[in-house]
Amino acid sequence: MPGSKKSNKGSGYSPPGQAKAANQEIMASLRYAELIQKALMPSDQLLKRLLGEHFIFFMPKEVISGDFYWVTQKDLQTYIVAADCTGHGVPGALMSILGISFLNEIVKSGRTDRAGRILNRIREKIMEALHQTGNFDESKDGMDLALCIINRDRTSMQFAGANNPVYIVRNETLIEIKADKMPVGIDAMFEQPFTAHDIRIVKNDRVYLFSDGYPDQFGGPAGKKFKYRPFKQLLLDIHQKDMQEQHDILKETMISWMGDNEQVDDILIMGFTIT
Repeated sequence: MPGSKKSNKGSGYSPPGQAKAANQEIMASLRYAELIQKALMPSDQLLKRLLGEHFIFFMPKEVISGDFYWVTQKDLQTYIVAADCTGHGVPGALMSILGISFLNEIVKSGRTDRAGRILNRIREKIMEALHQTGNFDESKDGMDLALCIINRDRTSMQFAGANNPVYIVRNETLIEIKADKMPVGIDAMFEQPFTAHDIRIVKNDRVYLFSDGYPDQFGGPAGKKFKYRPFKQLLLDIHQKDMQEQHDILKETMISWMGDNEQVDDILIMGFTIT
């Protein structure tokens, strides 16, 4: 009819004021979820007590993260984990809470102190929690994870990895301890046991655990991935600096590399010195 106005009722339209209020409510929820996620990860005081000189470079893509770190001590052994869950944001953060809960349950129950067996148990629990049986149409969610266990006199370390290795820098040389090429979760390899590596460590070794977010970030003049070889070289170049300075260089290098490119994934690097 002439002069009539089209109604927006039922069209999905929200007035700007309502949309802004909804966005503010979502952000407030994410900020609160961030506080919960941080509370589940080790405190600065615990990290300093168990790791000594260390850094954590933690740069989520969104407010909450699918990457997480976890450190604890049991029977004078120190357990250190850097993990990268499927996805980022809310889905990744939900997986991270599962991972932290399972690590607490498995390690603190004392049923095993072997790194490979701990990863086997986490995989079993993820498959059970997500009802993973290997069917084509089911969730393939899981996590890549590096686990180190340092003995009480800090002369030896166990390592087990699901896709993510550990780097040790000693005498200007970077030593890579490779991970098994499978995630913690359902996989085509179907429950092959994870390998436990026993590694001699010495005073002043620098140990690095990380997710793939740093080497996989796009940037630079050609908009390509940072990649692992330059990442290793960067660690070699900075490993003699104190840990806070290493953190700052890694952060500044990544921000410069990204430029105007969007961050593609969560980023996590843990570094600590054997004392």
